[in-house]
Amino acid sequence: MQNKPIYLFILFAAAAFLFISTASARENEQVTGIKFADQSNINAEHWNTVDHSKFDALKKKFTAGHDITKACLSCHTEVKKQFMHAIHWTWLSPTGGGLTGKAGYSINNFCISTNKMHDTECNNCHIGWDKKNDGINCLKCHGQSQMDWHQEFKDLKEFQDTGETELVDEIESDIQKNVLKIGLPQRRNCGECHFNGGGGEGVKHGDLDASLIMPKKSLDVHMGIDGANFTCTRCHTTKNHLIAGRVYSTPATSARISLVQDDLAPKISCESCHTDQPHAQGSKPNDHTDRVACQTCHIPTFARAHATQMWWDWSSAGKLKKQRKYQQKDEYHRYSYKSIKGDFKWEKNVVPEYYWYNGSIKALTAKDIIDPSKQPVAMSWPVGSRDDKNARIFPFKVHRGKQPYDMENNTFLTPLLCIENNGYWKTLDWIDSCKRGMQIMGLPFSGKIGFVETSYVFPTTHMVAPRENALTCVQCHNRTHSRLAALTGFYMPGRDRSDLLDFSGWGIALAALAGILLHMLGRIFITAKKEED
Repeated sequence: MQNKPIYLFILFAAAAFLFISTASARENEQVTGIKFADQSNINAEHWNTVDHSKFDALKKKFTAGHDITKACLSCHTEVKKQFMHAIHWTWLSPTGGGLTGKAGYSINNFCISTNKMHDTECNNCHIGWDKKNDGINCLKCHGQSQMDWHQEFKDLKEFQDTGETELVDEIESDIQKNVLKIGLPQRRNCGECHFNGGGGEGVKHGDLDASLIMPKKSLDVHMGIDGANFTCTRCHTTKNHLIAGRVYSTPATSARISLVQDDLAPKISCESCHTDQPHAQGSKPNDHTDRVACQTCHIPTFARAHATQMWWDWSSAGKLKKQRKYQQKDEYHRYSYKSIKGDFKWEKNVVPEYYWYNGSIKALTAKDIIDPSKQPVAMSWPVGSRDDKNARIFPFKVHRGKQPYDMENNTFLTPLLCIENNGYWKTLDWIDSCKRGMQIMGLPFSGKIGFVETSYVFPTTHMVAPRENALTCVQCHNRTHSRLAALTGFYMPGRDRSDLLDFSGWGIALAALAGILLHMLGRIFITAKKEED
Protein backbone atom coordinates (compact mmCIF):
# COMPACT_ATOMS: atom_id res chain seq x y z
CA MET A 1 0.00 0.00 0.00
CA GLN A 2 3.08 2.15 -0.32
CA ASN A 3 1.79 3.65 -3.61
CA LYS A 4 -1.69 4.40 -2.20
CA PRO A 5 -1.30 8.23 -2.51
CA ILE A 6 -0.33 7.85 -6.19
CA TYR A 7 -3.34 5.63 -6.89
CA LEU A 8 -5.60 8.08 -5.10
CA PHE A 9 -4.18 10.96 -7.14
CA ILE A 10 -4.69 9.07 -10.42
CA LEU A 11 -8.25 8.17 -9.37
CA PHE A 12 -8.97 11.79 -8.44
CA ALA A 13 -7.51 13.07 -11.74
CA ALA A 14 -9.58 10.57 -13.72
CA ALA A 15 -12.74 11.56 -11.85
CA ALA A 16 -11.99 15.24 -12.40
CA PHE A 17 -11.39 14.62 -16.11
CA LEU A 18 -14.65 12.72 -16.44
CA PHE A 19 -16.54 15.47 -14.57
CA ILE A 20 -15.04 18.25 -16.71
CA SER A 21 -15.56 16.26 -19.91
CA THR A 22 -19.17 15.55 -18.99
CA ALA A 23 -19.79 19.21 -18.09
CA SER A 24 -18.09 20.35 -21.27
CA ALA A 25 -20.06 17.85 -23.32
CA ARG A 26 -23.30 19.09 -21.75
CA GLU A 27 -22.27 22.67 -22.45
CA ASN A 28 -21.28 21.89 -26.05
CA GLU A 29 -24.13 19.48 -26.44
CA GLN A 30 -25.81 22.59 -27.90
CA VAL A 31 -28.05 24.45 -25.54
CA THR A 32 -31.66 23.65 -26.41
CA GLY A 33 -32.57 27.16 -27.52
CA ILE A 34 -29.59 27.44 -29.87
CA LYS A 35 -30.27 23.99 -31.30
CA PHE A 36 -33.87 24.92 -32.15
CA ALA A 37 -32.79 28.31 -33.49
CA ASP A 38 -30.25 26.68 -35.79
CA GLN A 39 -32.93 24.26 -36.94
CA SER A 40 -35.31 27.10 -37.78
CA ASN A 41 -32.63 28.81 -39.86
CA ILE A 42 -31.50 25.87 -41.98
CA ASN A 43 -33.10 27.43 -45.05
CA ALA A 44 -32.46 31.05 -44.10
CA GLU A 45 -30.83 31.91 -47.43
CA HIS A 46 -33.22 33.34 -49.99
CA TRP A 47 -33.11 32.25 -53.60
CA ASN A 48 -34.25 34.23 -56.61
CA THR A 49 -36.38 33.34 -59.62
CA VAL A 50 -36.23 36.69 -61.33
CA ASP A 51 -33.69 39.05 -62.87
CA HIS A 52 -35.27 42.51 -62.97
CA SER A 53 -32.76 43.72 -65.54
CA LYS A 54 -34.48 41.50 -68.14
CA PHE A 55 -37.90 43.15 -67.80
CA ASP A 56 -38.79 45.46 -70.67
CA ALA A 57 -40.98 47.50 -68.30
CA LEU A 58 -37.81 48.66 -66.52
CA LYS A 59 -35.72 49.26 -69.64
CA LYS A 60 -36.90 52.79 -70.33
CA LYS A 61 -36.37 56.35 -69.25
CA PHE A 62 -38.24 57.43 -66.13
CA THR A 63 -39.07 61.10 -65.63
CA ALA A 64 -41.13 60.75 -62.45
CA GLY A 65 -41.40 58.37 -59.52
CA HIS A 66 -44.93 57.25 -60.27
CA ASP A 67 -43.71 55.95 -63.64
CA ILE A 68 -41.46 53.50 -61.77
CA THR A 69 -44.37 52.41 -59.59
CA LYS A 70 -46.49 51.86 -62.70
CA ALA A 71 -43.75 49.62 -64.10
CA CYS A 72 -43.58 47.64 -60.83
CA LEU A 73 -47.35 47.19 -60.71
CA SER A 74 -47.45 45.90 -64.27
CA CYS A 75 -46.07 42.62 -62.86
CA HIS A 76 -46.83 42.87 -59.13
CA THR A 77 -50.53 43.39 -59.74
CA GLU A 78 -51.81 42.97 -56.16
CA VAL A 79 -49.32 45.20 -54.34
CA LYS A 80 -51.31 48.43 -54.47
CA LYS A 81 -54.43 46.81 -53.04
CA GLN A 82 -52.39 45.18 -50.25
CA PHE A 83 -50.24 48.17 -49.43
CA MET A 84 -53.00 50.74 -49.22
CA HIS A 85 -54.24 48.87 -46.13
CA ALA A 86 -50.80 48.53 -44.51
CA ILE A 87 -49.89 50.73 -41.56
CA HIS A 88 -46.73 51.81 -43.38
CA TRP A 89 -49.02 53.61 -45.81
CA THR A 90 -51.99 54.66 -43.67
CA TRP A 91 -50.02 55.58 -40.52
CA LEU A 92 -53.13 54.55 -38.60
CA SER A 93 -53.68 51.67 -36.20
CA PRO A 94 -55.85 49.02 -37.91
CA THR A 95 -58.00 48.74 -34.78
CA GLY A 96 -57.84 52.31 -33.48
CA GLY A 97 -60.86 53.66 -35.32
CA GLY A 98 -58.78 56.46 -36.82
CA LEU A 99 -57.81 57.74 -33.38
CA THR A 100 -54.34 56.25 -32.93
CA GLY A 101 -51.40 56.41 -35.28
CA LYS A 102 -49.21 59.13 -36.74
CA ALA A 103 -52.02 60.16 -39.09
CA GLY A 104 -54.48 60.23 -36.18
CA TYR A 105 -54.33 61.88 -32.78
CA SER A 106 -51.28 60.06 -31.41
CA ILE A 107 -48.65 62.27 -29.81
CA ASN A 108 -45.24 61.77 -28.21
CA ASN A 109 -42.61 63.71 -26.28
CA PHE A 110 -39.97 64.03 -28.99
CA CYS A 111 -41.38 65.39 -32.31
CA ILE A 112 -44.85 65.73 -30.68
CA SER A 113 -47.22 65.22 -33.66
CA THR A 114 -47.45 64.94 -37.45
CA ASN A 115 -50.58 67.13 -37.32
CA LYS A 116 -52.46 64.39 -39.17
CA MET A 117 -49.65 64.30 -41.75
CA HIS A 118 -49.86 68.02 -42.50
CA ASP A 119 -46.32 68.49 -41.16
CA THR A 120 -44.28 68.01 -44.34
CA GLU A 121 -41.04 67.33 -42.42
CA CYS A 122 -42.55 64.25 -40.77
CA ASN A 123 -43.74 62.95 -44.13
CA ASN A 124 -40.15 62.42 -45.28
CA CYS A 125 -40.50 58.92 -43.89
CA HIS A 126 -43.77 58.17 -45.66
CA ILE A 127 -43.50 55.61 -48.47
CA GLY A 128 -44.68 57.90 -51.23
CA TRP A 129 -42.62 59.37 -54.04
CA ASP A 130 -43.38 62.92 -53.00
CA LYS A 131 -43.67 62.30 -49.27
CA LYS A 132 -47.30 61.17 -48.87
CA ASN A 133 -48.23 61.99 -52.46
CA ASP A 134 -47.63 60.64 -55.97
CA GLY A 135 -48.14 56.94 -55.22
CA ILE A 136 -46.15 54.17 -53.56
CA ASN A 137 -42.38 54.39 -53.76
CA CYS A 138 -41.58 50.66 -54.06
CA LEU A 139 -37.85 51.43 -54.03
CA LYS A 140 -38.03 52.86 -50.52
CA CYS A 141 -38.09 49.28 -49.25
CA HIS A 142 -36.88 47.26 -52.23
CA GLY A 143 -34.30 49.54 -53.84
CA GLN A 144 -30.73 48.43 -53.19
CA SER A 145 -29.04 51.67 -54.24
CA GLN A 146 -28.65 54.68 -51.96
CA MET A 147 -29.95 57.14 -54.52
CA ASP A 148 -31.92 60.12 -53.24
CA TRP A 149 -34.84 59.65 -55.63
CA HIS A 150 -36.68 62.79 -54.59
CA GLN A 151 -33.62 64.94 -55.30
CA GLU A 152 -32.81 63.14 -58.58
CA PHE A 153 -36.26 63.73 -60.04
CA LYS A 154 -36.22 67.32 -58.79
CA ASP A 155 -32.87 67.92 -60.52
CA LEU A 156 -34.13 66.18 -63.66
CA LYS A 157 -37.13 68.49 -63.92
CA GLU A 158 -35.01 71.61 -63.35
CA PHE A 159 -32.52 70.64 -66.08
CA GLN A 160 -35.36 69.73 -68.45
CA ASP A 161 -36.89 73.16 -67.86
CA THR A 162 -33.57 74.91 -68.54
CA GLY A 163 -32.84 72.77 -71.62
CA GLU A 164 -29.54 71.30 -70.37
CA THR A 165 -29.90 68.07 -72.37
CA GLU A 166 -26.50 66.62 -71.51
CA LEU A 167 -27.25 66.69 -67.79
CA VAL A 168 -30.77 65.40 -68.45
CA ASP A 169 -29.38 62.37 -70.30
CA GLU A 170 -26.88 61.71 -67.52
CA ILE A 171 -29.53 61.78 -64.77
CA GLU A 172 -31.98 59.67 -66.78
CA SER A 173 -29.26 57.06 -67.36
CA ASP A 174 -28.34 57.07 -63.68
CA ILE A 175 -31.99 56.65 -62.65
CA GLN A 176 -32.56 53.79 -65.10
CA LYS A 177 -29.42 52.01 -63.89
CA ASN A 178 -30.43 52.25 -60.22
CA VAL A 179 -34.04 51.21 -60.83
CA LEU A 180 -32.73 47.76 -61.73
CA LYS A 181 -31.12 47.31 -58.30
CA ILE A 182 -34.09 45.63 -56.67
CA GLY A 183 -34.24 43.05 -53.90
CA LEU A 184 -35.73 42.09 -50.56
CA PRO A 185 -35.61 44.82 -47.86
CA GLN A 186 -32.25 45.06 -46.11
CA ARG A 187 -31.36 46.66 -42.78
CA ARG A 188 -30.48 49.91 -44.54
CA ASN A 189 -33.94 50.08 -46.16
CA CYS A 190 -35.78 49.71 -42.87
CA GLY A 191 -33.29 51.85 -41.02
CA GLU A 192 -33.72 54.82 -43.33
CA CYS A 193 -36.87 55.57 -41.31
CA HIS A 194 -36.69 53.43 -38.19
CA PHE A 195 -33.11 54.35 -37.25
CA ASN A 196 -33.95 58.05 -37.70
CA GLY A 197 -37.45 58.24 -36.22
CA GLY A 198 -38.45 61.21 -34.11
CA GLY A 199 -36.26 63.74 -35.85
CA GLY A 200 -32.83 62.11 -36.13
CA GLU A 201 -30.68 59.06 -35.55
CA GLY A 202 -31.16 57.54 -32.11
CA VAL A 203 -33.80 60.08 -31.05
CA LYS A 204 -36.68 57.67 -30.70
CA HIS A 205 -35.36 54.17 -30.05
CA GLY A 206 -32.33 53.27 -27.98
CA ASP A 207 -31.83 49.90 -29.66
CA LEU A 208 -32.23 51.05 -33.28
CA ASP A 209 -29.67 53.30 -34.93
CA ALA A 210 -27.27 53.38 -37.88
CA SER A 211 -24.78 51.13 -36.06
CA LEU A 212 -27.08 48.22 -37.02
CA ILE A 213 -26.58 48.68 -40.76
CA MET A 214 -23.34 46.69 -40.60
CA PRO A 215 -23.05 45.62 -36.96
CA LYS A 216 -20.61 43.21 -35.37
CA LYS A 217 -21.89 40.19 -33.48
CA SER A 218 -20.81 41.89 -30.24
CA LEU A 219 -23.47 44.55 -30.85
CA ASP A 220 -26.25 42.22 -32.02
CA VAL A 221 -25.86 38.45 -32.31
CA HIS A 222 -28.71 38.21 -34.80
CA MET A 223 -27.83 41.06 -37.16
CA GLY A 224 -24.05 40.88 -36.78
CA ILE A 225 -22.29 40.49 -40.13
CA ASP A 226 -19.88 38.08 -38.39
CA GLY A 227 -22.84 36.29 -36.79
CA ALA A 228 -26.28 35.33 -38.12
CA ASN A 229 -26.41 38.44 -40.37
CA PHE A 230 -30.21 38.64 -40.18
CA THR A 231 -32.16 41.26 -42.05
CA CYS A 232 -35.11 42.88 -40.28
CA THR A 233 -37.64 40.75 -42.16
CA ARG A 234 -36.05 37.56 -40.85
CA CYS A 235 -37.98 38.17 -37.61
CA HIS A 236 -40.49 40.79 -38.72
CA THR A 237 -42.17 38.34 -41.05
CA THR A 238 -44.54 39.71 -43.66
CA LYS A 239 -47.78 38.60 -45.26
CA ASN A 240 -49.47 40.69 -47.93
CA HIS A 241 -47.21 43.59 -46.96
CA LEU A 242 -48.47 43.47 -43.35
CA ILE A 243 -45.36 43.33 -41.17
CA ALA A 244 -45.35 41.54 -37.80
CA GLY A 245 -44.18 43.42 -34.75
CA ARG A 246 -46.67 46.10 -33.78
CA VAL A 247 -46.90 46.74 -30.03
CA TYR A 248 -49.93 48.97 -29.65
CA SER A 249 -53.37 47.72 -30.61
CA THR A 250 -51.88 44.47 -31.99
CA PRO A 251 -49.51 43.05 -29.35
CA ALA A 252 -46.18 41.93 -30.78
CA THR A 253 -45.57 39.03 -28.43
CA SER A 254 -48.87 38.04 -26.86
CA ALA A 255 -48.93 34.79 -28.83
CA ARG A 256 -45.81 33.02 -27.56
CA ILE A 257 -45.78 30.24 -30.13
CA SER A 258 -42.59 28.52 -31.24
CA LEU A 259 -41.95 27.17 -34.72
CA VAL A 260 -41.72 23.77 -33.06
CA GLN A 261 -45.45 24.09 -32.34
CA ASP A 262 -46.40 25.83 -35.58
CA ASP A 263 -43.86 26.22 -38.36
CA LEU A 264 -45.98 28.94 -40.00
CA ALA A 265 -46.08 31.16 -36.89
CA PRO A 266 -44.53 34.65 -37.22
CA LYS A 267 -40.94 34.73 -35.97
CA ILE A 268 -41.46 37.87 -33.91
CA SER A 269 -40.74 36.63 -30.38
CA CYS A 270 -37.63 34.99 -28.94
CA GLU A 271 -39.69 31.85 -28.26
CA SER A 272 -40.44 31.56 -31.98
CA CYS A 273 -36.97 30.15 -32.62
CA HIS A 274 -35.57 29.41 -29.15
CA THR A 275 -38.73 27.91 -27.50
CA ASP A 276 -39.73 28.67 -23.91
CA GLN A 277 -36.95 26.42 -22.53
CA PRO A 278 -33.93 27.94 -24.29
CA HIS A 279 -31.19 26.99 -21.84
CA ALA A 280 -29.48 23.68 -21.10
CA GLN A 281 -31.82 21.08 -19.67
CA GLY A 282 -32.17 21.42 -15.91
CA SER A 283 -30.52 24.86 -15.75
CA LYS A 284 -31.97 27.51 -13.43
CA PRO A 285 -32.54 30.21 -16.12
CA ASN A 286 -35.23 27.98 -17.69
CA ASP A 287 -37.26 28.49 -14.51
CA HIS A 288 -37.38 32.24 -15.25
CA THR A 289 -38.85 32.25 -18.76
CA ASP A 290 -42.47 32.41 -17.59
CA ARG A 291 -41.79 35.63 -15.64
CA VAL A 292 -38.69 37.22 -17.18
CA ALA A 293 -38.37 38.16 -20.86
CA CYS A 294 -35.29 36.93 -22.71
CA GLN A 295 -34.41 40.56 -23.52
CA THR A 296 -34.09 41.40 -19.82
CA CYS A 297 -30.95 39.29 -19.41
CA HIS A 298 -29.65 39.35 -22.96
CA ILE A 299 -29.79 43.12 -23.58
CA PRO A 300 -27.78 44.41 -20.58
CA THR A 301 -27.49 47.91 -22.08
CA PHE A 302 -28.67 49.70 -25.22
CA ALA A 303 -27.12 52.47 -27.33
CA ARG A 304 -23.83 50.63 -27.06
CA ALA A 305 -22.34 52.08 -30.27
CA HIS A 306 -24.15 55.40 -30.86
CA ALA A 307 -25.69 57.69 -28.27
CA THR A 308 -29.46 57.83 -27.87
CA GLN A 309 -31.58 60.79 -26.84
CA MET A 310 -32.98 60.52 -23.31
CA TRP A 311 -34.37 64.04 -22.72
CA TRP A 312 -35.98 66.73 -24.89
CA ASP A 313 -37.04 70.03 -23.30
CA TRP A 314 -39.22 72.08 -25.64
CA SER A 315 -39.71 74.78 -23.01
CA SER A 316 -36.17 76.09 -23.56
CA ALA A 317 -36.62 76.54 -27.33
CA GLY A 318 -36.65 80.02 -28.85
CA LYS A 319 -33.36 81.40 -27.52
CA LEU A 320 -31.27 83.55 -29.86
CA LYS A 321 -27.65 84.66 -30.08
CA LYS A 322 -27.08 88.01 -31.71
CA GLN A 323 -30.70 87.89 -32.86
CA ARG A 324 -30.08 84.64 -34.70
CA LYS A 325 -31.05 81.03 -34.11
CA TYR A 326 -28.18 78.85 -32.96
CA GLN A 327 -27.28 75.30 -32.00
CA GLN A 328 -24.53 73.54 -30.01
CA LYS A 329 -23.21 70.00 -29.63
CA ASP A 330 -22.15 67.75 -26.73
CA GLU A 331 -19.33 65.21 -26.18
CA TYR A 332 -21.12 62.69 -28.41
CA HIS A 333 -21.21 65.24 -31.27
CA ARG A 334 -24.99 65.33 -30.94
CA TYR A 335 -26.98 68.52 -30.60
CA SER A 336 -27.46 69.49 -26.98
CA TYR A 337 -29.38 72.64 -27.90
CA LYS A 338 -31.22 74.02 -30.92
CA SER A 339 -33.13 77.28 -30.94
CA ILE A 340 -35.95 75.61 -32.87
CA LYS A 341 -36.19 72.53 -30.60
CA GLY A 342 -34.78 73.25 -27.13
CA ASP A 343 -32.42 71.23 -24.92
CA PHE A 344 -31.43 67.58 -25.39
CA LYS A 345 -29.56 65.01 -23.32
CA TRP A 346 -27.86 62.03 -24.94
CA GLU A 347 -26.42 58.89 -23.35
CA LYS A 348 -24.50 55.76 -24.33
CA ASN A 349 -24.48 52.27 -22.77
CA VAL A 350 -27.79 52.97 -21.07
CA VAL A 351 -29.13 50.50 -18.50
CA PRO A 352 -32.81 49.84 -19.31
CA GLU A 353 -35.69 50.42 -16.93
CA TYR A 354 -37.82 47.35 -16.19
CA TYR A 355 -41.60 46.89 -16.14
CA TRP A 356 -44.15 44.10 -16.33
CA TYR A 357 -45.17 43.86 -19.98
CA ASN A 358 -47.57 41.61 -21.89
CA GLY A 359 -46.74 42.91 -25.38
CA SER A 360 -49.08 45.91 -25.48
CA ILE A 361 -48.50 49.62 -24.95
CA LYS A 362 -51.15 52.12 -23.88
CA ALA A 363 -50.76 55.75 -24.92
CA LEU A 364 -52.46 59.12 -24.59
CA THR A 365 -53.74 61.07 -27.57
CA ALA A 366 -54.20 64.78 -28.22
CA LYS A 367 -57.85 64.37 -27.17
CA ASP A 368 -57.10 63.03 -23.67
CA ILE A 369 -57.37 65.15 -20.54
CA ILE A 370 -54.22 65.20 -18.40
CA ASP A 371 -53.46 66.17 -14.81
CA PRO A 372 -50.43 68.51 -14.99
CA SER A 373 -50.12 68.53 -11.18
CA LYS A 374 -48.86 64.93 -11.35
CA GLN A 375 -45.57 65.08 -13.20
CA PRO A 376 -44.13 63.48 -15.16
CA VAL A 377 -47.26 62.71 -17.15
CA ALA A 378 -46.96 59.23 -18.66
CA MET A 379 -47.71 59.60 -22.37
CA SER A 380 -47.30 55.88 -22.92
CA TRP A 381 -46.83 52.93 -20.59
CA PRO A 382 -46.48 49.13 -20.82
CA VAL A 383 -49.51 46.98 -20.09
CA GLY A 384 -49.00 44.15 -17.62
CA SER A 385 -48.63 43.21 -13.99
CA ARG A 386 -47.30 40.35 -11.91
CA ASP A 387 -50.84 38.92 -11.87
CA ASP A 388 -51.01 38.91 -15.69
CA LYS A 389 -50.03 35.42 -16.85
CA ASN A 390 -48.87 36.82 -20.20
CA ALA A 391 -46.66 39.52 -18.66
CA ARG A 392 -42.91 39.27 -18.26
CA ILE A 393 -40.34 41.60 -16.72
CA PHE A 394 -39.11 43.52 -19.76
CA PRO A 395 -36.44 46.19 -20.48
CA PHE A 396 -37.43 49.65 -21.75
CA LYS A 397 -35.93 52.90 -22.87
CA VAL A 398 -37.86 55.68 -21.14
CA HIS A 399 -37.62 58.98 -23.01
CA ARG A 400 -38.37 61.99 -20.83
CA GLY A 401 -38.99 65.60 -21.70
CA LYS A 402 -41.01 68.77 -21.32
CA GLN A 403 -43.60 69.87 -23.86
CA PRO A 404 -46.47 72.34 -24.36
CA TYR A 405 -49.98 71.79 -23.07
CA ASP A 406 -53.18 73.84 -22.95
CA MET A 407 -53.37 75.25 -19.40
CA GLU A 408 -57.13 75.77 -19.60
CA ASN A 409 -58.25 72.61 -21.43
CA ASN A 410 -55.58 70.39 -19.82
CA THR A 411 -54.73 68.68 -23.10
CA PHE A 412 -51.44 68.30 -24.91
CA LEU A 413 -50.84 70.77 -27.73
CA THR A 414 -49.82 69.80 -31.25
CA PRO A 415 -47.90 72.78 -32.64
CA LEU A 416 -47.29 72.93 -36.37
CA LEU A 417 -43.49 72.82 -36.58
CA CYS A 418 -42.22 72.56 -40.16
CA ILE A 419 -40.55 75.48 -41.90
CA GLU A 420 -42.41 74.90 -45.18
CA ASN A 421 -45.74 75.67 -43.51
CA ASN A 422 -44.40 78.64 -41.54
CA GLY A 423 -44.41 76.54 -38.39
CA TYR A 424 -42.59 77.08 -35.12
CA TRP A 425 -39.18 76.19 -36.58
CA LYS A 426 -39.45 79.26 -38.79
CA THR A 427 -41.36 81.71 -36.59
CA LEU A 428 -40.47 80.67 -33.00
CA ASP A 429 -44.03 81.72 -32.19
CA TRP A 430 -45.66 79.19 -29.83
CA ILE A 431 -49.09 80.81 -29.87
CA ASP A 432 -49.39 80.90 -33.66
CA SER A 433 -47.93 77.41 -34.25
CA CYS A 434 -50.15 75.84 -31.57
CA LYS A 435 -53.23 77.64 -32.84
CA ARG A 436 -52.71 76.43 -36.40
CA GLY A 437 -51.64 72.95 -35.34
CA MET A 438 -54.71 72.43 -33.15
CA GLN A 439 -56.94 73.83 -35.88
CA ILE A 440 -55.62 71.16 -38.28
CA MET A 441 -56.40 68.52 -35.65
CA GLY A 442 -59.89 69.94 -35.15
CA LEU A 443 -59.24 70.47 -31.43
CA PRO A 444 -59.88 73.51 -29.17
CA PHE A 445 -57.07 75.83 -28.08
CA SER A 446 -57.49 78.36 -25.26
CA GLY A 447 -54.37 80.35 -26.12
CA LYS A 448 -52.82 79.62 -22.70
CA ILE A 449 -49.63 77.59 -23.05
CA GLY A 450 -47.75 75.85 -20.26
CA PHE A 451 -45.06 73.15 -20.25
CA VAL A 452 -45.30 69.80 -18.50
CA GLU A 453 -42.77 67.02 -17.90
CA THR A 454 -43.60 63.74 -19.61
CA SER A 455 -42.35 60.17 -20.10
CA TYR A 456 -42.65 57.83 -23.07
CA VAL A 457 -41.62 54.15 -23.20
CA PHE A 458 -39.98 52.05 -25.91
CA PRO A 459 -39.57 48.27 -25.55
CA THR A 460 -35.94 47.27 -25.98
CA THR A 461 -35.62 44.17 -28.12
CA HIS A 462 -32.67 44.75 -30.49
CA MET A 463 -28.93 44.85 -29.72
CA VAL A 464 -28.99 41.34 -28.22
CA ALA A 465 -25.54 40.76 -26.73
CA PRO A 466 -23.54 37.51 -26.98
CA ARG A 467 -24.52 35.09 -24.22
CA GLU A 468 -21.22 35.58 -22.36
CA ASN A 469 -22.26 39.23 -21.87
CA ALA A 470 -25.74 38.42 -20.55
CA LEU A 471 -26.67 39.52 -17.03
CA THR A 472 -25.52 37.37 -14.15
CA CYS A 473 -27.87 36.31 -11.35
CA VAL A 474 -26.32 38.70 -8.83
CA GLN A 475 -27.11 41.76 -10.96
CA CYS A 476 -30.76 41.34 -10.02
CA HIS A 477 -30.55 39.17 -6.91
CA ASN A 478 -28.67 41.59 -4.68
CA ARG A 479 -29.81 43.86 -1.90
CA THR A 480 -28.11 47.15 -2.71
CA HIS A 481 -27.87 47.53 -6.50
CA SER A 482 -30.49 45.25 -7.97
CA ARG A 483 -31.55 46.11 -11.51
CA LEU A 484 -35.09 45.24 -10.49
CA ALA A 485 -35.16 47.44 -7.38
CA ALA A 486 -38.10 49.45 -8.80
CA LEU A 487 -40.31 46.36 -9.26
CA THR A 488 -42.07 45.76 -5.97
CA GLY A 489 -44.95 43.71 -4.65
CA PHE A 490 -43.21 40.35 -4.69
CA TYR A 491 -40.34 38.64 -2.89
CA MET A 492 -37.06 38.22 -4.76
CA PRO A 493 -34.32 36.14 -3.11
CA GLY A 494 -31.13 38.10 -2.56
CA ARG A 495 -32.84 41.45 -3.18
CA ASP A 496 -35.53 41.44 -0.49
CA ARG A 497 -35.42 40.58 3.18
CA SER A 498 -37.91 39.08 5.57
CA ASP A 499 -37.26 39.15 9.32
CA LEU A 500 -39.03 35.84 9.70
CA LEU A 501 -37.05 34.20 6.91
CA ASP A 502 -33.79 35.76 8.10
CA PHE A 503 -34.44 34.61 11.66
CA SER A 504 -35.38 31.14 10.48
CA GLY A 505 -32.36 30.94 8.18
CA TRP A 506 -29.93 32.04 10.86
CA GLY A 507 -31.58 29.68 13.31
CA ILE A 508 -31.15 26.74 10.93
CA ALA A 509 -27.54 27.75 10.19
CA LEU A 510 -26.70 28.10 13.90
CA ALA A 511 -28.42 24.81 14.68
CA ALA A 512 -26.39 23.13 11.92
CA LEU A 513 -23.19 24.71 13.26
CA ALA A 514 -24.05 23.59 16.77
CA GLY A 515 -24.69 20.08 15.46
CA ILE A 516 -21.30 20.04 13.73
CA LEU A 517 -19.54 21.30 16.86
CA LEU A 518 -21.27 18.71 19.05
CA HIS A 519 -20.40 15.99 16.55
CA MET A 520 -16.78 17.16 16.47
CA LEU A 521 -16.55 17.31 20.25
CA GLY A 522 -18.13 13.87 20.48
CA ARG A 523 -15.57 12.42 18.06
CA ILE A 524 -12.72 14.04 20.00
CA PHE A 525 -14.08 12.69 23.30
CA ILE A 526 -14.58 9.16 21.90
CA THR A 527 -11.11 9.13 20.27
CA ALA A 528 -9.47 10.31 23.50
CA LYS A 529 -11.41 7.68 25.48
CA LYS A 530 -10.25 4.92 23.11
CA GLU A 531 -6.63 6.00 23.39
CA GLU A 532 -6.94 6.06 27.21
CA ASP A 533 -8.42 2.55 27.20
